[in-house]
Amino acid sequence: MSFKVYIPARYASSRLPGKPLLSLAGKPLVQHVYENATSSGADEVVIATDDKRISEVARRFGATVAWTRGSHLSGTDRIAEAVGERGESDDTIIVNVQGDEPQLPASVIHQVAALLESNTAADIISVCEPITDEVAINDPNIVKVVRAPDDRALYFSRAPIPYVVGEVRGAALKYYRRHIGIYAYRAGYLRRFVDSPPAPLERIERLEQLRALAGNAVIIVADAVSPCGIGVDTRADFEYLRERWDESG
Repeated sequence: MSFKVYIPARYASSRLPGKPLLSLAGKPLVQHVYENATSSGADEVVIATDDKRISEVARRFGATVAWTRGSHLSGTDRIAEAVGERGESDDTIIVNVQGDEPQLPASVIHQVAALLESNTAADIISVCEPITDEVAINDPNIVKVVRAPDDRALYFSRAPIPYVVGEVRGAALKYYRRHIGIYAYRAGYLRRFVDSPPAPLERIERLEQLRALAGNAVIIVADAVSPCGIGVDTRADFEYLRERWDESG
């Protein structure tokens, strides 16, 4: 199987500026992501950034860096530019691994690429995990997904979906899934996606995968083969992760 990993990384995060370079166990956050990706079986791992500081650090730990514009609204737009500039063919499998997911295991990165290779009808492959905490169900920073029996995504939301009517919430916990922000798609579909306008529901929820659903894309969201850990969106996320990382080390 042949695939490539692209890691979008920007310095100017609104909630946590400079987070790709925050030190975790003696390495910048983005280096942990990169090292996991290089262990996934990918043909190549590319960090796409618009920041000189990130570029310099990434090159020092041996990464290939693609320079992109600073005006991109999403990581998908950023890697689409990099994929285009680097001349990837339409059938190349591209895995978008967020630069703030230092615990995302290589096995899950490989999983989404393998599922896309074997499923020619799918436009996007992603993964999810069970939610067993009722607090997390109501947390808008945790994106929920509901699926058809064949794992095709029906909807993504920051709201608690499915909504429970006439049943004890605990009995319905088995239906809740947290969407993990990793995507595999072919380069040709990626180009079509970023050329399409944002969808109304995408603007409301601020979830770009809703643009794909609005365009009738087939998104398969499988159960992750390994625990995916937590992403870093805020300073609190980072401090929580750093404490747990120190305890595990």
